[in-house]
Amino acid sequence: MIEELQYPFDPKYIISKKKSIKKKLLSQNPNTIEKKIAILGGETTQNIKLILELFLLNYGISPIFYESEYNQWFEDGMFPNEELVSFEPDIIYICTCIRNITEFPTISDDMEAVNGKRNQVYSKFEGVWENLRNTYQCPIIQNNFEYPFYRLMGNKDASDCHGRVNFVTMLNCMFYQYAQNHDNFYICDVNYLSASYGLEKWSDPYYWHMYKYAVAVPAIPYLSFNVANIMKSIYGKNKKAFNLDLDNTLWGGIVGDDGADNIEIGQETPLAQTYSEFQEYLKLHKQLGVLLTINSKNEEDNALSGLARPDSVLHKEDFVNIKANWNPKSHNLLETAQEMMLLPESFVFVDDNPAERAIIAGQVEGAAVPEIEEVEHYIQCIDKSGFFEVTVLSEDDLKRTEMYQKNAQRTQLQASFADYEDYLQSLEMKGEIREFASVYMSRIAQLTNKSNQFNLTTRRYTQAEIEEIAKNRDYLTLYGKLSDKFGDNGVVSVVIGKLAENHHKELHIKLWLMSCRVLKRDMELAMMDELIERAKAASVQKVYGYYYPTAKNVMVKDFYALLGFTKLSEDEKGNITWLFEIPDTYEKKQHVIKVNTNNEYKEMEI
Repeated sequence: MIEELQYPFDPKYIISKKKSIKKKLLSQNPNTIEKKIAILGGETTQNIKLILELFLLNYGISPIFYESEYNQWFEDGMFPNEELVSFEPDIIYICTCIRNITEFPTISDDMEAVNGKRNQVYSKFEGVWENLRNTYQCPIIQNNFEYPFYRLMGNKDASDCHGRVNFVTMLNCMFYQYAQNHDNFYICDVNYLSASYGLEKWSDPYYWHMYKYAVAVPAIPYLSFNVANIMKSIYGKNKKAFNLDLDNTLWGGIVGDDGADNIEIGQETPLAQTYSEFQEYLKLHKQLGVLLTINSKNEEDNALSGLARPDSVLHKEDFVNIKANWNPKSHNLLETAQEMMLLPESFVFVDDNPAERAIIAGQVEGAAVPEIEEVEHYIQCIDKSGFFEVTVLSEDDLKRTEMYQKNAQRTQLQASFADYEDYLQSLEMKGEIREFASVYMSRIAQLTNKSNQFNLTTRRYTQAEIEEIAKNRDYLTLYGKLSDKFGDNGVVSVVIGKLAENHHKELHIKLWLMSCRVLKRDMELAMMDELIERAKAASVQKVYGYYYPTAKNVMVKDFYALLGFTKLSEDEKGNITWLFEIPDTYEKKQHVIKVNTNNEYKEMEI
């Protein structure tokens, strides 16, 4: 990631230097995922597209664009379009604006007429969304409406049904209702963006009448950045954890010098209130499944004393990992990532010290390092950076902090056992391995986009694609859940195999992934046992596995060898093909998990 595209960025610089920025991005990040993005515009979209490309490249997404002709969003979305069909978009962005509302209420309209006009506008959009969903079965991003740049009725424009502000508000609410009831449909909140930027500047009529841009050209980077954040979230490129300094970051003052009683936190002073508000903001992220960790140059007792204050919003139990020592913070962050089985790039490092930020930015590749300044603006800087943009919020997300805390307890338990299998037996593990079920489709799609390390092929799937695969009898699908005496880990493993008919019936594994939080728990062996059992039931004789190397999945390079596969080939890029010929008598590989494949748990024979 490059500094020029990190919030807060210079929009004028990005617009003027977009070609050189693109060249820099392409040279620095060759390992991108390619996605086809269709932009259906109700306004001019050329610069929106060009700046969007920069932010996507910065997130490791290489876009190929289809761009509709000016104001052809409805025609392209509603009627047969051979070019768009052949393009096969992975995602569709409908870039419309208030200028695309062709009829507003008049003062003489009665309520029935106002409702009729609003429903007519909404129905036009809903018709496009439904047609696009049925035709392309891909995620759709839709702008909501910014407010009009004038209010004919003054303040009453917001409350009176004849007011344009009221009309737009009601329309936006109808858009939100559709989003709540339909998966893979996302709102780009232009209404909020324009308010944050300043509506008068955002909707400057000059840019519409001169260029047909509903958003002022200087504001385009903010719109494109917002759209890019939605897309990177869809494709699993969100951050996962905060790595937080303490002194002058979570509280004012230095706890080791001032003492816990004298640090600025609580409600006694305006400065203390500001730090408390920041702690409240951080704690709210736990609801989204964002993990909190500490990285402080401090004696651990001092650090914990600051967190132990009764008026501190955050306490020791809110954190899944605490490093309070005198080691380099880069070392602490890398060690935390290793202990939590996360990539270093999963972290957002928050520290008031610019020197520490520079060290992390230079030594921990991929970690986000927001340039926070005054504590009064910590929240805005982090919030507008879009690190944790929510597109899907699963049940597993809601209890992620608890899951990682339970993992810490498992690690402590392991230390008390001399024999590792005795330790695994002591966990009293139960697994559930079944074909894809509708209740888990969202989580399965989320895993395919988030899992990078234990992912043999690193294929990415949308929820719509997962649902289509589940319906297709040419595919064999498995999800795996794992729980133990400490708690439920949720869905942690996914396998997709495709059946192929020839002189031998074969199964080709298109995807095999597992959450790293259950590594070395034999869940992969349980998945293998169930895969072979179901393959045999389908008369499969040969199972082919594939490993496609990335910078992140080297840990599973020899995974198939450990399962008894034979290497068939390896090309110059490191892509490996493996073969497992199913014997007449298959000996199960795992013995410590009770596996439920129907309604009953099966004890694995030892």
